Amino acid sequence: MGPQTSLLVLIIIFLSYSIVAKPNHNLIQQTCKNISETDSNVSYKFCINSLQSDPRSYGAKSLEKLGLASIKLVRHNVTDTRAQIKEILKKNKNKLDPFAKECLDDCLQVYSDAIATIKEAIKDYKAKRYADSNVKLSSVIDASTTCEDGFNQRNGVVSPLTKRNKDTFLLSAISLSIINMLNKDNLKDAEL
Repeated sequence: MGPQTSLLVLIIIFLSYSIVAKPNHNLIQQTCKNISETDSNVSYKFCINSLQSDPRSYGAKSLEKLGLASIKLVRHNVTDTRAQIKEILKKNKNKLDPFAKECLDDCLQVYSDAIATIKEAIKDYKAKRYADSNVKLSSVIDASTTCEDGFNQRNGVVSPLTKRNKDTFLLSAISLSIINMLNKDNLKDAEL
């Protein structure tokens, strides 16, 4: 192969990749529009920004694939939050107020449990057991609120995880909304 042929092959590969890697904006936009209209907790902008930030959403050609990408986004967020909690505990080992340390220990536990729960939710989702996946993702929402609520039990204690807890809550709400859309479609199909 000469240099011109090599260049042509590279251009073809690049163009093929760019076509495949383009996000499915219509699916993401329509899904986020539906979610923001039915769930007052999730803004359209947050939904769009979250789904478009994840390369797995790019190739999603169906609501089902977009839903799987959204659950994996939750898994990434929860795993990363757990790592951040460990880091906070490690860096501030001797500086933390005992109450704040207890709250962080509780958060570490609920986020550790949430990782296992999300893995099960993904298995259920792939098997189209949407109701089971819904229950498991709902418990992830509970984990984020349990973590945040722990800090709120004492005046003057500020949670270092407020943004992460909120993001976990909202990302889980997006996944739950998609699951509910798919579940409604399955129920309609079963009625026919």
